[in-house]
Amino acid sequence: MKLKRRCFAVAALLASLQLVSAGDIVGKITLKGTPPPERDIPMDPACGKIHPTKKTRFYVVGEGNGLADTLIYVKEGLSGKEFPVPEKPALLDQIGCEYVPYVAAVQAGQKILVRNSDPVLHNVHPTPAVAGNKESNLAQLPKGKDLVFSFDKEELFLRFKCDVHPWMFSYVTVLNHPFAAVSDENGNFKITGLPAGKYTIEARHRKGGTETMEVTVEESGKKEANFSFDAK
Repeated sequence: MKLKRRCFAVAALLASLQLVSAGDIVGKITLKGTPPPERDIPMDPACGKIHPTKKTRFYVVGEGNGLADTLIYVKEGLSGKEFPVPEKPALLDQIGCEYVPYVAAVQAGQKILVRNSDPVLHNVHPTPAVAGNKESNLAQLPKGKDLVFSFDKEELFLRFKCDVHPWMFSYVTVLNHPFAAVSDENGNFKITGLPAGKYTIEARHRKGGTETMEVTVEESGKKEANFSFDAK
């Protein structure tokens, strides 16, 4: 009994030390200039009933010119460190004949559940470009069972698509660590629990390009890192 108590005490101490030495990176992604107008996407009859109008989403801009769908991640500074794979799977849902979310980030080896919440047939076709990440192509019935995927190699913007509905895409970045975020509808993001240290942070938008920044994260601190992209 005493040994168990000591083990619990040590575990609690280690957990508290880990929390003390961890910090956050918060910021906002903004777009400078006027983006090109989004284009209408013609829908087939089945999807047209549940999603009458749909446009491309090359640049999704919110309050204060905040730019959504931007990947922000630690590019350098974590070499030699290993992190447990999250037990909780990531979720890609198909709602209204589009993938939600449009941009996501997972850890290598983490399960990705793909769900079909629509009353129409989809097929799920991940098309990785990195050797070691397996391509597959599976039909998914309306309201059918979730499909499960995982990828072992790092890859930026690994594309999921639906061959039945060629406008449907999702871009999932696979990293060897959990320190990544995607900007929300107003361009805000937060990376949590990053060990204290110096890092290179990269913000990458599929159309806007790439920006990097050197940051120093303090113990239990909060570092601000803002990025801006020019409309192209």
